[in-house]
Amino acid sequence: MDIFRFGMKYWKKYLPLDILVKVFSLVAIICDLLLPLLSAGIIDYVLAYDPAEPVDEGIINFLFDGRLGAPASGELFLHLVLIFAGVFLVRIVLLYAKNVTFQWCGVSMECTLRAETYAKLLELDGETLSHYNVGELLTTMNRDTISFKELYSRMILNIFDSVVVMVLSIVTLAMLDWRLLFLPVAVAPFFTVALVKYLKQARIIFREIRESYSSINLTVQENIDAVRIVRSFAGEETEMGKFDRDNDRVSALNKKEAKLSAKYNSIFTLCQQVGYVGTVAVAFALVLSGSIALGALTAATTYVTKIISHIMQISRSFYMMQNQLVSGARLKKFLTEEGAIHDSHSARIASPKPHFKMEDVSITLGEKPVLKHIDLDLPYGKKLGVMGGTGSGKSVLLKSLSRIYDVTAGDITLDGTDIREYSLEALRSEFAYVFQDVFLFSNTVDANIAFAHPDVPEEEVVRATQIAQADAFVSRLEAGYETIVGERGVGLSGGQKQRLSIARALIKGAPVLVLDDASSALDMATEKRVLDSIKKHRPESTLVIAAHRVSSVMDCDEIIYLRDGEIIERGTAEELIAKGGAFAAVYHLQTSDGQLDDSSYGRAEL
Repeated sequence: MDIFRFGMKYWKKYLPLDILVKVFSLVAIICDLLLPLLSAGIIDYVLAYDPAEPVDEGIINFLFDGRLGAPASGELFLHLVLIFAGVFLVRIVLLYAKNVTFQWCGVSMECTLRAETYAKLLELDGETLSHYNVGELLTTMNRDTISFKELYSRMILNIFDSVVVMVLSIVTLAMLDWRLLFLPVAVAPFFTVALVKYLKQARIIFREIRESYSSINLTVQENIDAVRIVRSFAGEETEMGKFDRDNDRVSALNKKEAKLSAKYNSIFTLCQQVGYVGTVAVAFALVLSGSIALGALTAATTYVTKIISHIMQISRSFYMMQNQLVSGARLKKFLTEEGAIHDSHSARIASPKPHFKMEDVSITLGEKPVLKHIDLDLPYGKKLGVMGGTGSGKSVLLKSLSRIYDVTAGDITLDGTDIREYSLEALRSEFAYVFQDVFLFSNTVDANIAFAHPDVPEEEVVRATQIAQADAFVSRLEAGYETIVGERGVGLSGGQKQRLSIARALIKGAPVLVLDDASSALDMATEKRVLDSIKKHRPESTLVIAAHRVSSVMDCDEIIYLRDGEIIERGTAEELIAKGGAFAAVYHLQTSDGQLDDSSYGRAEL
C-alpha cells in the first residue's frame, strides 16, 4: 500500500481526467453488454419468432412492445439494426476518447517521474550516489518510470473494466436464468488459489529480472566509458565474457518467467474452458427444456465468454502489476533517499570577496576518517597550495569548502557564518572547480566552455581559452570552436581536455578558483604558462591549487602538506624547503640540484 500511496502523489493531479476516463469506460461497457441482448432480440423476435412461445429479453423488453414494429417484421428488424449500429458507434467513440485520455495522463505522469528522478540525481551528493551503480540509475530513470506509470494509467483501469464487465454480466445472466452461473461460480475458487500463487512467484522473478537488466546496463556503460582501456589491454575477450554472463542471466530469467507464465496460463485456460463449455451445456439444456429462448442462449454464451476472458485479464493485470510494483519500490527508494548534504533555504547572499576559514575540521566517510583537525585561513585573494600523497585528503578538503562533503566535526565559515547557513546554490556560486578527471559534454567546444553562462559573448569564450593556453589547438580543430568534441571529450588528449576545463571554470567568473590536480596532464612548461596567465588576469581572485608537482605551488602565499588527512607542514615554499621535511623531500626528488628545471619554460602566451 505504501507504493500505491507514493504513486498517488503523482497521479492525483490527473484524478479528474481519470474519473472521466472511467465514466467513458463504464458507458462503453454498458453499450458492449447491450449488444448481445439486441442480437438475442433479433433472433427471438425477428428470425425465429414463435407467437406461441413468448420470450423475455429482460431489460430491453420495451423494444419489443410493438412501437418499433410488429414481431417478425422488416420494420422491427431495421429499427433493431439501427439501434445496434448506434450503440456500437457510441461504444467506439467512447473507447477512442478513453484511450486518448488515459494515454495522455500516463505519458504526463511518466515525464513527471523522469524529471523528478533526474532532479533527485542532481540533488544527491556523491557519497549517497556511490551506493547506486550506473546501470541501476539508468534503469530507474527509464525502465522504472515507464513501468510504474502503467500501473495507474493502464492496469488499474483494466481491472476496473474487468470488474464492471464481470458484475454486469453476472447480473444479466442471473436475469436470464440463475442456473447459468453455476459453473463459473464453481470454478472461481480454483482460479483464485492459482492466481495467488502465480502473483507471489511473479513478484520474485520480476525483481530478479530488473536486477539483471541493471547489471547488463552497468556492463555496457562501463565498456562505453572504458573502450580505450579495454582495447589497450586487449581485454575484449574478458569483457565479452562478462557481457555474455549478464546476457545469459537475463535470458535465463526471462525464460523462467515465460515458463511460469505458460504454466499458470494453462491452468487459467483450463478453468476458462471448463466454465465456458459447462455453461453452454447448461444453457443448451435450458433451451431444450423451454426455460429460455434460443436468442438467450447466444447471449448467455457471450456473457460467459466475457466473464471468463475478463477473469483472465484480471490475472494478467495483477501479474504485470508485480513488475510495476517492483519498479515503484525502486523509484520510491530513490526519490525518498535522504542525502548526506541537506540544503538550507536561507536567502543569505554570499560575499563577492569571500573569506573562508576552517576551524578544527574533521571529516569521516563511512567509518574512515579522511580529514583530521584541519585549521585553515583562506581570505579573498590568497593563493593556497595543497600537497600530499595519494589518499592524503586533498580532494576532500577542497570539496568540503563547497559542501560536496559535510564536516563531521569543527566548522567551516564564510565571512564568519557557518557555510551550512547558506543555500547550496549561493555557496557553490563562490567556486569554480577544475578536477583532474575532466568531463566534457558531447557538444561543441564553445558550449563546453560556456557551460556556466551559455549566453556569454564569443569573445569572452575566446579570451578564457587564451588564458587557459587552449586557443592554439582549438583553432586547429576542423570546425574551431564549433567542433563537436564527442562524448567525454573523445578525440582530445588529457592535457587538451584539462585546458578546456580550466577555460570553462574561468568563464564562470567565481571569486574562488580551485584547481584539483587540474594540470597533471600538462607538461611543466605549459603548466607554468597556464598558471602565470591565470594569476596575471585574475590577480585578486582566491586560487587554491592541489597538486603532486611542486612546480604547481611554488608561487603560492601558503602551502600545506597533508598526510593521512592531517596538515603536517605549512608555510611558503622557501620556508618548507628550509625545514627539510616532507615537502622538501618531494621538492628535491622532482628537481635537479635542488633547483626547478626551468629550461623548458617559455614566455607566457596570452
